[in-house]
This record gives sequence, C-alpha cells and structure tokens, in this order.
Amino acid sequence: MYEHYFQCPYCWEEISMLLDTSIQTQTYVEDCEVCCNPIEITPIFENNMLMAFEAHGLEQ
Repeated sequence: MYEHYFQCPYCWEEISMLLDTSIQTQTYVEDCEVCCNPIEITPIFENNMLMAFEAHGLEQ
C-alpha cells in the first residue's frame, strides 16, 4: 500500500488515501474524509512507483 496526499476538489483540504500498488491502473470512487463528497481517483503505478495520479469531483 502507498499513502498519497492530495487536495480535495470540493473543500480544498489536504487528505490522504491508501493506494494499492499491486494494480497498475485503476479508477474508483472514494468519499473525501473531510467533506464526504465523492472523488473519482485514478492512480497509475509502474514497478510499485506512483507515475500519475488524478482526483476529480463527480458532477451531481
């Protein structure tokens, strides 16, 4: 597991998420731990190193 810090696209607070390095590319939705809004997360790993990370708010 890899802990990554980033800004929530809704409340702009810095939050952290644990990412699974064993899956090279994945996309999933997780709620912000501060404001509880859904965030679409897309991390990309190569050789257990984070190569790219995107976090987008979902339109409601």
